[in-house]
Amino acid sequence: MERLDKFLCDSGVGTRSQVKVILKAGRVAIDGRTVKDGSLKLDPQTAVVTLDGEKLGGKRRVVLMLNKPAGYVTATEDKQDPTVMELLPASYRHMDLKPVGRLDKATEGLLLFTADGDLLHRLISPKKEVPKVYYARHEGQAGPEDVEAFAAGLTLRDGSQCLPAKLEPLGAGESRITVCEGKYHQVRRMMAARGMPVSYLERQQEGPLTLGDLPRGQTRELTEEEIAAIDG
Repeated sequence: MERLDKFLCDSGVGTRSQVKVILKAGRVAIDGRTVKDGSLKLDPQTAVVTLDGEKLGGKRRVVLMLNKPAGYVTATEDKQDPTVMELLPASYRHMDLKPVGRLDKATEGLLLFTADGDLLHRLISPKKEVPKVYYARHEGQAGPEDVEAFAAGLTLRDGSQCLPAKLEPLGAGESRITVCEGKYHQVRRMMAARGMPVSYLERQQEGPLTLGDLPRGQTRELTEEEIAAIDG
């Protein structure tokens, strides 16, 4: 048995305070009967819960995409800097969402959030080889030797060994980098190891997902088809 207000929150209806307002307005029904008491217990397997006549499914898997701006740290809390959690819409902040991987404070672009631990692990595990594509502006110009070094698997200045990666020169001071792992500041360190310090970095793609036209600082919820595509 489960409390109605928790069921509504898990269905993505809103925060607990928002759910209280919705219940008070008489917008929720169980098996066709209007219910205003959030403490009411129900069997989520058998009860038919509706909001404004639309059936709700109970706990659902939510994956959010954020187009992260610079200036935010990828953490659930931080004593010094604003975190990416502050950019999530209020209606999602009760869902225990966590960032998938990490973008450093200065790096912008695609960042996912989920409460699904299995999915999170699959996306960040090097063994799953989920490609992550970055656009970088940097000093110098990447050449064939740099491309070969990335493809062979770079050794960083601290001795860390990177998996083979793809470096695509885009012209003077611009490159596209594809990696399948997420070491600390990895792309910046890889480029620095080849004498091309990065001045700007943006993650543009993760697996089949791209930023599209999502504005900087904004979020959107992935569709069921998109979640299935990254849940292989």
